[in-house]
Amino acid sequence: MSHHFLDYYRCPETYAGFATDVQLSGDSGYFRWGQDTVCYGRTAGGVRADQAHAVTWDASDDVAVRDSQAYLPFDPEEVTENLQRERYSAHFREPGRLTNEILRKIYYRLRPWLSVSIRKHLQKAHLRKWREISFPEWPVDLTVDRIHRRRMALAMKALDMDRVPFIWFWPDNCASCCIVTHDVEDLIGRDFCEKLMDLDESFGFRSSFQVVPEDRYAVPDFYLKSIVDRGFEVNVHDLKHDGRLYAEYSEFRRRALRINAYGRQFGASGFRSGILYRNADWYDAFDFLYDMSIPNVAHLDPQHGGCCTVMPYFIGDMVELPVTCTQDYTLFHILKDYSIDLWKKQIDLIRENYGLVSILVHPDYVIDEREQQLYRELLQYLADLRNTDHMWTPLPGDAARWWQQRRQMRLVSEQGQCRVEGPGSERARIAYACAAGDQVTYSFEAEGVSVLS
Repeated sequence: MSHHFLDYYRCPETYAGFATDVQLSGDSGYFRWGQDTVCYGRTAGGVRADQAHAVTWDASDDVAVRDSQAYLPFDPEEVTENLQRERYSAHFREPGRLTNEILRKIYYRLRPWLSVSIRKHLQKAHLRKWREISFPEWPVDLTVDRIHRRRMALAMKALDMDRVPFIWFWPDNCASCCIVTHDVEDLIGRDFCEKLMDLDESFGFRSSFQVVPEDRYAVPDFYLKSIVDRGFEVNVHDLKHDGRLYAEYSEFRRRALRINAYGRQFGASGFRSGILYRNADWYDAFDFLYDMSIPNVAHLDPQHGGCCTVMPYFIGDMVELPVTCTQDYTLFHILKDYSIDLWKKQIDLIRENYGLVSILVHPDYVIDEREQQLYRELLQYLADLRNTDHMWTPLPGDAARWWQQRRQMRLVSEQGQCRVEGPGSERARIAYACAAGDQVTYSFEAEGVSVLS
């Protein structure tokens, strides 16, 4: 079953037929599918590399179309899941894992007594070689999106079609989506939340606040109520924010039970881990509608990797809303960039691919006027796109609920006409994937095939 492909496109299952007619290898590795797309998984031939930069084999020559069926020398569903769940670069595959874990324990034991300047120095030392990382692609990686488009192009070729209907990614004719999120790390950030809500509201945004339940600061009911009553959203942010959530499986399961309980107590439908540590294969322990812990590309995060897509996707029944833009702390204190140029570059790349712009700004790091002014410039830029470029700007929970609804929708054809059925279908729109070599472009029928490219 091509469930990743169908979750992405919500097209009829007729167009999701792919096959591998030979046995796949027992081990996984890196290979290419076209010069611009690095994959990770098992293959039926070729040479799989241990590192992305060492890839030599391109699977394209072994792709075949016959008898209305596309045959691939790998399983595209497996490759997609490997990328989305970061199995190519999960923490248990990192060199020196034991050494890294020991250093991590020492760091978080000492963190309460370390000054911000010392922490910045240590973080820069850890990330000093980030520019040498060849995969995922910086500053935005579109590997999974390219794989899906290439699969759609193959399906059309196999069925001798030049376009395929699907349920458009976003509701209400929106071309892309943007969510604004705030992780509240310390007491100073908690106490700045009201002013940050004022700032967001002044540009017409409602955002989410991820709150640490234990140890960092008190979380009184009136504080949570002050956020929700203004139309903003409260989510759970880790348990203790001590870097230990994913360090050991049995402890993770114990913490997950408490995290779920705080989710119910807070009325939270979303979760984000501290420091963006994650292990997607353990997410079945969570009882949330959505997660926001996996970066699109994580060169500048303590845990490297990235999900390689700018679209929401599913991990089991939970929606993953990936972090697609660089965090404020990283921009200001690691890159030393006091402009919004990088943010704008990332936002424009995501918009060009109709994806999710996910902004992560901490109240703790925008208290000073210089940082606030940059954040105002970012909000103004996003507000202009909302008003001129049909960008949808919901709360994260509303974006996740849309993807849950969209997953249940289906296309129905009657007398040659397509329509969408299912809860929320009144907000859905039918789009078309149109053949363009080994890729596709997107269009809306009423406006002609060249409207979206």
